Amino acid sequence: MTDAIDLPRYFQRIDHSGSTEPTLATLAALVRAHAAAIPFENLDPLVGRTPALDLAGLEQKLVRSGRGGYCFEHNLLLSHVLRALGYQVRGLAARVVWNQPEDRITPRSHMLLRVELDGQAHIVDVGFGGITLTGVLRLVADVEQATPHEPFRLVEEGGYFRMQALVRGEWRSLYRFDLQEQLQPDYEVTNYFLSTNPASHFRTGLSAARALPDRRLALSNRNFAVHHLGGETERRVLDTTDELRRVLGHEFEIALPNDHELDQALARLPH
Repeated sequence: MTDAIDLPRYFQRIDHSGSTEPTLATLAALVRAHAAAIPFENLDPLVGRTPALDLAGLEQKLVRSGRGGYCFEHNLLLSHVLRALGYQVRGLAARVVWNQPEDRITPRSHMLLRVELDGQAHIVDVGFGGITLTGVLRLVADVEQATPHEPFRLVEEGGYFRMQALVRGEWRSLYRFDLQEQLQPDYEVTNYFLSTNPASHFRTGLSAARALPDRRLALSNRNFAVHHLGGETERRVLDTTDELRRVLGHEFEIALPNDHELDQALARLPH
């Protein structure tokens, strides 16, 4: 393994056969394909393993082994791809407020990307789980922007931006961020904390998500939901480890390891 990403293997993983010119259309196609093909999942932290964030580790897990990952893994992998194609990319960090009071002070525990293209800054984020951004947003405030799934917008206030999605007719905040660039060691520290702290929700519960063209899939512990685009939501509870494995493998298309520790972790999930 070299320091150069294997672009043909990545394109095969996400089923992308279109243009690789560093244009807005290519960027949008890659984001959409990545979100559909590579699932969000936290199986490594769930069993007490810290995900590798170096390029070799990212490629081995997400590209070659048929696995997914969480925000650092997804967005770092995509950042390597985009830089190799000629895009100007900077990493950013955000404070998550999804399903929390909007004024809560949370850690800078989420990663997203700023991409400069034709003199315009854009935001890309393929790692936010059940409501991950499947399009590319211009870094402009207070403008509703279409994506392949829900409309999104950025609200600027007090020196930072609030990322919002229109969910069932209501604007919901996902996180807030500023434009201070983050580097690999910044993500390494947060990655270690989130994957080892006993109070981290990535250590105590199961999360998986995938954004298909006509629906979103979401798994929280044993609760599996299929959110049809512009339609109804189907929900069911997965009572057994076999059911969990079947849904993770067939619906999310995660190549599950034959791992006794994983089976034990799945069995411990609350009913």
